Amino acid sequence: MKINKRFILSFVAPSMILISAIGLIFRDNSRKIFYLPIGLMGIVIILEKGVSRQLDRKNILKKIKSYQKVK
Repeated sequence: MKINKRFILSFVAPSMILISAIGLIFRDNSRKIFYLPIGLMGIVIILEKGVSRQLDRKNILKKIKSYQKVK
């Protein structure tokens, strides 16, 4: 069975957030700061995908409207 790379990569950002949360909960106070960047990058990846998808949909809608005939 062939596994799609996009399917595996879709779990990267949530796993980054999960690793960060586990690190923040279970590490010493002096070492907690090292887990913040990985959590922030996971959040940024998820937000960036959502924003880019929304912008792509708007652009597609504009193209569709521009091809409609004017009555």
